[in-house]
This record gives sequence, structure tokens and C-alpha cells, in this order.
Amino acid sequence: MSPIWVFGYGSLIWNPGFAYDDRVVGFVRDYRRVFYQGSTDHRGTPQFPGRTVTLEHQPGATCWGVAYRIKEEDKEIALEYLEVREKQYDEKVYLDLYTDSSPKVPAVENVMVYFATSNKENNQNYLGPAPLEEMTRQIYLAQGPSGPNKEYVFKLEDALHKLGVVDQHVQELANALREYSDTELSK
Repeated sequence: MSPIWVFGYGSLIWNPGFAYDDRVVGFVRDYRRVFYQGSTDHRGTPQFPGRTVTLEHQPGATCWGVAYRIKEEDKEIALEYLEVREKQYDEKVYLDLYTDSSPKVPAVENVMVYFATSNKENNQNYLGPAPLEEMTRQIYLAQGPSGPNKEYVFKLEDALHKLGVVDQHVQELANALREYSDTELSK
């Protein structure tokens, strides 16, 4: 029996919530982070979903995050926790993780990644792309049991900055949210 690795590219970066014995900052290839997944259980409600990140396939792109190694003895508890936490993500994929020190050879192979697909039969919460203004308004207003949706964006921005990463999509949304105000709602 061997340990497993789990890749976090959203809230798992700053709040894994499970026991792990190693942590590697790195990236997956050919995917980009996008705020296309609806959150009706953490950062929104069924009546007013928030937006959280998923990965979208894009050749040549990279998505930075953190991979966590979970020891065999912690695997069952960690996976049970993740299956509840990530239940709105309808697929698990296994990708290779790269680092700056090993840009051509994977630092870790077959890292498990929770993924939200655009398949509406399997993922009823998929929201997909929208104009920046629309996403900003939705995120600004959404709130769920885990807190305001805009807090998620700011925590992700901060966590990425601590890793030395600037993600254009996250940065654009964070900047738009900072400029947004309640006066925008009356427009």
C-alpha cells in the first residue's frame, strides 16, 4: 500500500482540512483555473449559487497549486472527508505535477485532482463562462455556509501570492470585486 497525492488548486491550497505528511508546490499542465463551478453548499445556496474554481483544458496552460501526500494510515479518513467536501465536483482525474526544479520530468506522477465537468447530467452546478461583470456581481452577492463567495476569491488570491503565483483570471476577479460596491447593485 502506498500513499496518495491530492492536488489543490482552490481552497485546498489554504485549507486542506486533512492530515498529510508532505506538501509540494507545483503545477499541472494543459489546464487553467476558472470560476465556472457553481457552489450551492459552501459559498452559495441552491437559490443563489456562488462560483468556485475548476480546471478547464487548455493546451499549453499551467495551473499552480499544492499537492499533498496522504499516508496510507490517513488515506481512508482523508478520502471520506474529501468526498463530502468536493461532492459537487463530478470527476476525479490523475495528472502529473511539475515544479520549477523539474519542468520536464514530473515531480509527482498521478496526483488525484477533483474536477468539475460541464456535463449537466453529472454536474448540475456547472455554471460555465460568463462576462467578468456578471461573475463579479454573482460572487459579490453570493454567500453560503462557508462564508461570502468574495472571501473565497480573496483567500485564493492571497494563497497564490504566498506561493509566488499570479493567476490572471483570479487577479481580474479579485480586482473587479474590490472595485465593486453596493452602488453597483442599483444599476
